Amino acid sequence: MKIGLIVNPVAGLGGAVGLKGTDGPEIVAEALRRGAVAQSGLRARRAMARLAVRHPGAEVIVAPGALGADWVAGLELRVRIAALPAAQGSAQDTIAAVQALRPCDLLVFAGGDGTARDVASAAGQGVGLMGIPCGVKMHSGVFAVSPEAAGSALADLLADPAALRWDDAAEIMDIDEDILRAGRLAPRLYGYARVPQLRSRMQAAKGGPRQDAAAALAGAGAEIARALVRDTLYLIGPGTSAAAVLQALGQRSTVLGTDAYLNGAIVARDARSQDLERLAAGRPVQIILGVTGRQGFLLGRGNQTLSAALIARAGRTGLIVLATPEKLNALAQPMLWVDTGDPGLDAQLSGFVQVHTGPKQRRMMRIGAAA
Repeated sequence: MKIGLIVNPVAGLGGAVGLKGTDGPEIVAEALRRGAVAQSGLRARRAMARLAVRHPGAEVIVAPGALGADWVAGLELRVRIAALPAAQGSAQDTIAAVQALRPCDLLVFAGGDGTARDVASAAGQGVGLMGIPCGVKMHSGVFAVSPEAAGSALADLLADPAALRWDDAAEIMDIDEDILRAGRLAPRLYGYARVPQLRSRMQAAKGGPRQDAAAALAGAGAEIARALVRDTLYLIGPGTSAAAVLQALGQRSTVLGTDAYLNGAIVARDARSQDLERLAAGRPVQIILGVTGRQGFLLGRGNQTLSAALIARAGRTGLIVLATPEKLNALAQPMLWVDTGDPGLDAQLSGFVQVHTGPKQRRMMRIGAAA
């Protein structure tokens, strides 16, 4: 089996600084101006490092420089570098890399939904895809649940290629980022892709009930609101579920960003991670979260403004989770997943958490590290 690797070096760059994505050079420039630090290459290396440990000497064909080769240097892999001109990570660079690597049986790409669209459109039908999750949104069904899961999946496939089965109906989804920044979620189906059938390693496309049960969420939100304590900083993550707490407090929520609440007032709206870390200094921190429909993610999908440092401050006991029973029942797997960017922290968060499903109603769910 021939495996190709392409890295979008700017994927996810805007997540931690509140930009909801990184589509287009203007947004990339703004993310860098705000102090964003690229993470996609490092996440790609985590995946390839897992492959190197599980299947040393595996052959990988990579795009040159920051589009691939830089992130596998020094690993115990046989690396072939495709002949391509130097590139910076634009959509055109991704498409050119895909065209150069099309003879591969499986194209592994590090990026988000925008990268998935570019890769799928350039690859065409019949080429297998697997995404290393590095973007902000990642609603598509082509992504592994974590970089380590991607690396393990590749090792499994190389160890027993005869067992490989394909799914030709993985959804390619994306959201218009301009509409998202204006506060509206507008997902769109762009097509379907071929992915390996690896249920435990691959995430589902985001979906599930389009509207949560309003009464149940309102009751759960009010119950949580009554239990808030003074001098604790509450970070309210994206989504209508978490927003129910602020609504119960008579406050307007950002819904698609992270707000901070302290002692009866909103102290930051749609905040960046560095702003939240400054507010959290010297205070107890708790994080209010919803659950991503069907995928089951708590952390690492659309809420990258919640940095690993903030999450570590809160710990598993500081996570306050809301979801309706219908959403929990519709999960692709009966688990809640975390992908904070720090595998050690993900392991620490693993265990059980109470999910508020309605007034005086809770369900125990297991948190798993997406590894």
